[in-house]
Amino acid sequence: MKKLISILFVIASLALVSCNKVLTKDPLTKFTNDNYWSSEANVELYANYFYSTFTAYGTGGSGNFYFPSLNDNQLNSSFQNWKSTSVDASNSTWNNCYSEIRRANILIEHVKNVPGLSDAKKAKWEGIGRLYRAMQHYELVRTFGDCYWVEKVLTPQDEDILYGARQDRDKVMDNVLTDLNYAVANIPATTGRTEFNQQVAQAIKSEICLYEGEFCKYRTAADNGKGPDADRASMFLTESKNASDAIISNSMYSLNTKENAQPGPGGVFAKYPAYQANYNSIDLAGNTEMIMYKKYETSLLTHGVSDYTVSSTMQKGMSKDAFESFLFIDGECLANTTCDKNDKAVFTETVVEGTTTWTTDLSAVLATRDPRLAMDVDNCLMYNGTSATPRIGYDGGSMATTSSSGYGVKKFDNLNIEWIHRNNANSCYTDAPVYWLAVILLNHAEACVELGGDANNTAAITSINKLRDRVGMPHIPAKIQHDPKNNMGVSDLIWEVRRERRVELMYDNDDRYWCLIRWHQLDKLDTTQYPDIVAGAWVGDHIAAGSTAKADSRGYLTTAHLGDRKYESRQYLRPIPSGQADYNPQIGQNPGWK
Repeated sequence: MKKLISILFVIASLALVSCNKVLTKDPLTKFTNDNYWSSEANVELYANYFYSTFTAYGTGGSGNFYFPSLNDNQLNSSFQNWKSTSVDASNSTWNNCYSEIRRANILIEHVKNVPGLSDAKKAKWEGIGRLYRAMQHYELVRTFGDCYWVEKVLTPQDEDILYGARQDRDKVMDNVLTDLNYAVANIPATTGRTEFNQQVAQAIKSEICLYEGEFCKYRTAADNGKGPDADRASMFLTESKNASDAIISNSMYSLNTKENAQPGPGGVFAKYPAYQANYNSIDLAGNTEMIMYKKYETSLLTHGVSDYTVSSTMQKGMSKDAFESFLFIDGECLANTTCDKNDKAVFTETVVEGTTTWTTDLSAVLATRDPRLAMDVDNCLMYNGTSATPRIGYDGGSMATTSSSGYGVKKFDNLNIEWIHRNNANSCYTDAPVYWLAVILLNHAEACVELGGDANNTAAITSINKLRDRVGMPHIPAKIQHDPKNNMGVSDLIWEVRRERRVELMYDNDDRYWCLIRWHQLDKLDTTQYPDIVAGAWVGDHIAAGSTAKADSRGYLTTAHLGDRKYESRQYLRPIPSGQADYNPQIGQNPGWK
């Protein structure tokens, strides 16, 4: 961790030198591309920067977990519109990705000339550069579609790229696959879980190829510029399946089954089940499920994903639609279960000096559902006018908090950490998963069911059942009862695999949004057509006078009054920034954007 400061200094210096040519000689004490690439230690220092760019839990009020709420899993406390509603002058994704591609290409070009480095070592570091380059191009393609494939450090003489038309997104993704395969073949396998190795390359390949396979299977020419391509979809899905298999069969990895009982400064106060331990552990070093995790340390690198769920800031609570996606403990959905279907908390009224408030108990409701739900939400409701303090740490720290949906987010909190680090902005130090086995099992299951056939379907069910075994849920039955909520036009098995992904990865990595993109199901974010995605817990008329909380005609908390988000097919691709067209009139624009 202490190397980060020097890493950032070195990389920033090299990036500056790479982007600006000067006519004077560089000072002898300054790193340049002529004097820096002199040893493998310097190469490693440069490449370590790539690890630091994984956002994970992020900083302050941003990060890949919990904070993204443009999905059907969470209610934002304010109106949540589409990511773009008009053509912006600039876009940080566009700018940042091309900056990072340049950074990767600097490594790829210069590592070949490092003295004393064996061919195998050169191939390793080139593989890491190409892996990072592939990730950045993938981010560009899934965001913008057609873009520019850049495989060298550009100069003003590269007018064909700088001033040419964007390249077909399929061709760019073909190049991404070539880079991924090079990385898998040349980056050695290691036992490290905070570094780039062959297993991380396989995990990244598993994700990228799953996205590409499904996107190409379900896309339409009207919405995405190109129609479906079954052969291409099958090829990428097979690549994803095989990459996933390589990790699943690796004895180094197994689903974490150990509860989190790591003692905090005050000793062990609370123990957390293995599933939740993946998200709120002080140290993930011994977790067998982690392929790569991001290490946080007090005073060095901290995050804010926990404090936003225990502070006065209103939480982005779970939607009613997401709540109902969790199966009951008999393994059936809401429509088919034999369990008690009640979703209403027990309310206890208190009147003090004429003011009525309520305490609530949701524990009976949670006891009938998939245990992961009770690890995601609190056992009481909290909403404006009736807030609660359900999680009091070992040192007594607590604060009454509210949730936009009434459901509190508890997945990331750890009561064994001092209150000052749980509550103060950007001060928590729990480790964050980046790539882990549960995601690979889900990728594997999804790729298999999309490929189809008895053998693939059996393999998919096996992967899903491993996840269910961990939390004590029944296996997928031989004959699946149809869920009336299956509104995606897919088979019952594909629906169950998608449900499992939603439940297992609730609040994780903006996963749900990108799932809806690649499945071509973005219409499910239309709040006028699917009101349960902006509805929360049932409160009936239990809303205190003066509260800003609102309930719909059924008695469920809702944010529908804040505004409507209507489906727009153009949202499958974000607009090319208008500023880029000022530099290059040949760049064009995506469907539906002007």
